[in-house]
Amino acid sequence: MPKEEMLAMLLAGGKGTRLGVLTKNIAKPAVPFGAEYRLIDFPLSNCTNSGITTVGVLTQYKPLVLNSYIGSGSSWDLDRHNGGVTVLPPYVKEGGGSWYKGTADAIYQNIEFIDIYDPEYVLILSGDHIYKMDYAEMLNYHKTKNADVSIGVLEVPWEETHRFGIMNTNEDQKIIEFQEKPENAKNNLASMGIYIFNWEYLRKYLIEEAEENDDSAGDFGHNIIPKMMADNLNFYAYTFKGYWKDVGTIESYWQAHMDLLGEKPILDLQDRNWIIYSVNPNRPPQYLSEDAEVDNSMINKGTQIMGTVKNSVLFFGVKVAQDAVVEDSVILPNTRIRSGAKIKNSIVGRNVIVEKNSKIGLETDDKKSNELKITVIGDDEVIPEASNIKAGMVVG
Repeated sequence: MPKEEMLAMLLAGGKGTRLGVLTKNIAKPAVPFGAEYRLIDFPLSNCTNSGITTVGVLTQYKPLVLNSYIGSGSSWDLDRHNGGVTVLPPYVKEGGGSWYKGTADAIYQNIEFIDIYDPEYVLILSGDHIYKMDYAEMLNYHKTKNADVSIGVLEVPWEETHRFGIMNTNEDQKIIEFQEKPENAKNNLASMGIYIFNWEYLRKYLIEEAEENDDSAGDFGHNIIPKMMADNLNFYAYTFKGYWKDVGTIESYWQAHMDLLGEKPILDLQDRNWIIYSVNPNRPPQYLSEDAEVDNSMINKGTQIMGTVKNSVLFFGVKVAQDAVVEDSVILPNTRIRSGAKIKNSIVGRNVIVEKNSKIGLETDDKKSNELKITVIGDDEVIPEASNIKAGMVVG
C-alpha cells in the first residue's frame, strides 16, 4: 500500500449533551445543519478540499444514523480503493475491548489502522465544528516550523477563555505553556481541537499513556499534550482567521444558523471555491404559493411554503401552512406547521407536528428580561392545537 504523508482521524463519537433533545437519538456530528447538511459534512469536506484522501471516522454514541450517512464516502469523493473513509467504532481485540475513554484513547485503540498507512503526520479533527479550513496550509506551516505538534488556534473573546484550552506563545508562535480551561487566562488563543502530530512521537506517547496509567482519562488536553510539553517537544500554534463555531450549545447552534442569512452572510455556503459536500438524494423542488411571504431565509428542496417565513432556515420536507408564521427560527426536516401557528426564536426538531393556532417562543414569563431565550422542540413531538410554548422552554 502506498505510504501516506498525512491521514486524518475524525472524532465523531460525541454525545453532545448540551444540545439536549437534539441529540437524544443521534450522535452530535449527525445533527442537521444549514438546511442541507449535517455537522460532519464540514470536516469531511475540508479534508477533500485539502487533498486528504484517507480519513478514519471514530464513532461511539448512537452511531447508526451517522454510519448510514457516511456510507462509502462517495458524497465527499472518499470512496477509494486505497484509503478513502473508514468508520471506526470501538471493537473487541485479543486482550478485550472497551469504549473510547477520551480523545487520545480513541486514537490509541486504532493504532493498527493508522499503521496500515504508515503516515509521517496524523491530523486530529473534531466532527462537530462549523468552519472551512485548508489543512494543507497548516501542514506546510508545521513542516516550515519543524514542529513536532501543531495546534490550530483562534482568538476568542476574553470572557470565553475559560471554555477552551489556551495556548501561551512566544513571538515565533512557539507554544510555551498550555492552560486547560483556565479561570485566569494569560492570552486568548484558544485551541480549535485541530492537531497535527508527527506520528512517530504521537504513537510512542499514546502507548506509554495506555500501558503505564490505568486511571488515565485518555484525553489529549489532560494527558498527552501536557506530557509532550513536559518533554520539551516543539509545539507551534497555527492561527486560523476564518469563521469557526463550536455548536455545542442550543444558543450557538441557533446563532450559527443566523450567521448563514443575509446578502453577505458571515458563513458563506455558496462559495464555489470551497464546496461543502453532503449526501443529497433527489427531492422535489420547493413550492411557494402565491400567498407565501419569504424574507432573508434559507429554504431547502422539498419544502412547501403557504404562510410567512422570515430570517429562518428550513430543512427539506418542511410544510408551512397558510396564515402560519415562522420567524428567526430553525426548522428541521419533515416538520409540519399548521394554519395559524406562530414560531419565533426557536429550534423545532425532525418530524414535529405543530397544530393550528399554536404559539412557540413568542411569550416569556420574565417580561423585564431582554435576554434572548431559544425554545427547543424535540424530534417527533406533536404540539396540540392552540398550545402556548413560552420562550426558553424545552419540549421532549
